[in-house]
Amino acid sequence: MKRIFLFVLTNIAVLVVLSVVLRLLGVDRLLNAQGTGLDYQALLVFAGVFGMGGAFISLAMSKWTAKRMTGARVIDPPRTPAEAWLVDTVRRLAREAGIGMPEVAIYDAPDMNAFATGMRRDDALVAVSTGLLLGMQRDEIEAVLGHEISHVANGDMVTLALIQGVVNTFVIFLSRVIGDLVDRTVFRVERGHGPAYWITAIAAELVLGILASLIVFWFSRRREFRADAGGARLAGRANMIAALERLRGGLEHEHLPDRIAAFGISGRVGGGIARWFMTHPPIEERIAALQAGGLSGES
Repeated sequence: MKRIFLFVLTNIAVLVVLSVVLRLLGVDRLLNAQGTGLDYQALLVFAGVFGMGGAFISLAMSKWTAKRMTGARVIDPPRTPAEAWLVDTVRRLAREAGIGMPEVAIYDAPDMNAFATGMRRDDALVAVSTGLLLGMQRDEIEAVLGHEISHVANGDMVTLALIQGVVNTFVIFLSRVIGDLVDRTVFRVERGHGPAYWITAIAAELVLGILASLIVFWFSRRREFRADAGGARLAGRANMIAALERLRGGLEHEHLPDRIAAFGISGRVGGGIARWFMTHPPIEERIAALQAGGLSGES
């Protein structure tokens, strides 16, 4: 409930700040002088509803979407001793982390991976791949489960959706303001909006969307360090490091679908500019952070 309140409060704050900044910069007076009919209040509401609403609708559907995209099968009830151990381990870790029992699922994939998603701490989904179950020892699997449970306990899915909604709001609002500015000041359109408005707004939304995504990816990388530390607390630091070492040896395998890649324990790697668009920091840095006993390692 506190996070939903934070979401609403942040959304309102974003709309108010944008309105005040535009007025202080005199952008509204400039547009009015050019004969624009752009309604800032309506645009702010539109940007807030679609920016924040879209992000949280996606979050609300995340469990259903993840199951469909991965073909995950919820263990209810366990069919084998291995499945029973998996459910019991998740139950114990969830209790230690102070969250409700998540749904536990297995999906068929050769890569060693796992993910957690869901809108509420007490109604989440934790899923592991068959590749992870076959490729890791039980102590390592427990560490991976602790990592995913920590994501849920930290509220990472909600926070990520909150950040995504905020940047969406900025992108939607500013792209249309830029489109209007170009339409009025460059092409001198006095009534309505000409083609330049829509072309510029779309181009600006693409560029701003790419820039804004850097913020989302940065947070995604930061939360991996926190989840690793949480996994170390729940299952032991040595086991968490061993699990990451095991993952480092299996990065040649395929990965999760792009839409849920940020929720997996491992992700694609890259260097240079590509690093800025990574959902996960390099495993070497994650191991180093655990060995140092801190959460840092991401600049």
